[in-house]
Amino acid sequence: MEANHGYLQRLIELDVKIDQARLSPDLQCERAAGLLAGRIGCRIDEAHAHLRLRATQQGSDISAVAAAVIAALETTQLTPSRRLYKVADEALLHAAPRVPAVRRPQRPSRVDSDPGEWAGIVQQIFETVPGDHIMVTPMRDLSGRIDDFELTSVSPTVVDLSGRTGPQLIGRRVSEIYPTVVGGPVWHAWVDSLADGEARTVGPVPYVHPDEQRSSEHLLTVRIQPAGPGLINTWIRQDAQTRQAERIAQTERLGHLGWGEWDLVTDATTWSDGMYHIYERDPADGPLPRAESEALGLPEDEALRRHAAEAFGRGETIDVTTRVRIHDKIKYLRAVVDAVRDTEGRPVKIYGIIQDVTARETSRLKLAEVERQLLEHQENLAAEHRLAAELQQIVLPIPDAPIDLPGLRAAVRYLPAEQASRVGGDWYHAAVADDGSVILAVGDVAGHGVQAAATMAQLRHALAALAATTTGDPAALLQHLNQLIYSSVPPDATATAVVARYDPATQNLTWAQAGHPAPLLTRDGVTVELPRPRGTLLGAVRRPRYDTATTTLGPNDLLLLYTDGLIEHRSHSLADGLAAVVAVLDRVTANPNRRPLQDLLAELRRANPDDDTCILAVRRQRLSRD
Repeated sequence: MEANHGYLQRLIELDVKIDQARLSPDLQCERAAGLLAGRIGCRIDEAHAHLRLRATQQGSDISAVAAAVIAALETTQLTPSRRLYKVADEALLHAAPRVPAVRRPQRPSRVDSDPGEWAGIVQQIFETVPGDHIMVTPMRDLSGRIDDFELTSVSPTVVDLSGRTGPQLIGRRVSEIYPTVVGGPVWHAWVDSLADGEARTVGPVPYVHPDEQRSSEHLLTVRIQPAGPGLINTWIRQDAQTRQAERIAQTERLGHLGWGEWDLVTDATTWSDGMYHIYERDPADGPLPRAESEALGLPEDEALRRHAAEAFGRGETIDVTTRVRIHDKIKYLRAVVDAVRDTEGRPVKIYGIIQDVTARETSRLKLAEVERQLLEHQENLAAEHRLAAELQQIVLPIPDAPIDLPGLRAAVRYLPAEQASRVGGDWYHAAVADDGSVILAVGDVAGHGVQAAATMAQLRHALAALAATTTGDPAALLQHLNQLIYSSVPPDATATAVVARYDPATQNLTWAQAGHPAPLLTRDGVTVELPRPRGTLLGAVRRPRYDTATTTLGPNDLLLLYTDGLIEHRSHSLADGLAAVVAVLDRVTANPNRRPLQDLLAELRRANPDDDTCILAVRRQRLSRD
């Protein structure tokens, strides 16, 4: 608003400088728009649009309209009246009630213009702003008492409850056309506002027409603002028809809906506000012509539209969603269309509802793309898991029967994860070294899938080769395995392992570990966890230190090497998982008539169904085979 005021001031100062010189047509239009914008508080472009509209309606040149506006609005004041700005402000902001927080001092009764000029200015304002507004001025008797009010300015959109329009109401007395208002709450609010200059809101109040008995259908809220010699009133009808229209408008807005009708007899088309919003079209331009509307459709949907047209021709109600291009944007519009038909089935009026379902369709397409990508990922993952499982079976064959080694008998059990997608890198080794000793090992590569299986194969084959050609020392073997995995690709691969060397001549077991659970030793029905020597996770550091520990295996002793899937589960602690395994070992070995290795492996179950488990059980050979 202040920008418009400043623009008006600059135009007035320019007028003084050119000393009333004859204005060019362009400057006339600019000056008229500035005066109009300053008077009503609108934007300059809106004022220009109003001048063009007036010129079109009157069939005259825009410069002539501009000259008339200048003649009507120009004033000798160098600054526009504050009261005039107040009128424009209240007219534009009629939708928001103004209840001042602080009581304003009573304004003087003088006005900046005579009542006739003021009414003309207000009428111009009413013709350019939306809503239903009227201005009333008091009519006083000889003693100065208000005995009636006159309607001096009325919005063109105002329709009286009796059907009279705005121009028909100007100049009439309130007591003549609204007799029930006299002495009522609106009347008293008018009197009070004239007395103290304060704005007021009255209602909703029932309005009863003299010829009607029902009042429930006509409820009015009136917002009153003192202005000039009178009062500007914004009338808001809250009758059933208005409430229904408001509900329809809210439904259109919330549902992204619009409706339209095409009368084939008169060739007249009607659109709702929602339709203009969907098509991003100015209501002043009217409904979109049929040819232009059809041109918006995407060629790819032509078959869909043709099929819908054929169904409509058969008398069916169509419900179809197609795409249109509106201002370089693709919209998905759902159309539900039906018709009023004559006795021969020919349509005489077509009506339909259009819904903008772009957001829904866009989300559906994005979801479909995500589902496609997920399916492709699952298929790739399944193929990878099949490859990992095949690789694991090739690299890590599991013997069905116990393995006889010098001084030992060993048995292996592999428990795969319940989900095929969790194929892991658990492995074992049990073989005779070149010096006659026995090398035992169990390991677990971090992760799952092909990469874990490939790393597992590297470690297992490397251990076998190193034990056969280089050394049988468990700590040295772990050093070599760490160097292998530390230098491998990807560089962040890690693994755990336990490696043991059994000397049949001395029955000594020397072992080392790299971040792995310690072996369990069962003797005479009692199971203990061997003390763990120091050892770092494989692949964690370049030069780790691995210590060894030595124990002697007695007759009938049972040694269990395992991966953490046997004892680790998210629902309980490692101690609880270990206790369950120890209990099985104690029970199985306590019975001399049982076959310890087979019975033990039959009773052990994985603790973690999401991870593989590898178990290597070893027992000192007795004279009688178990």
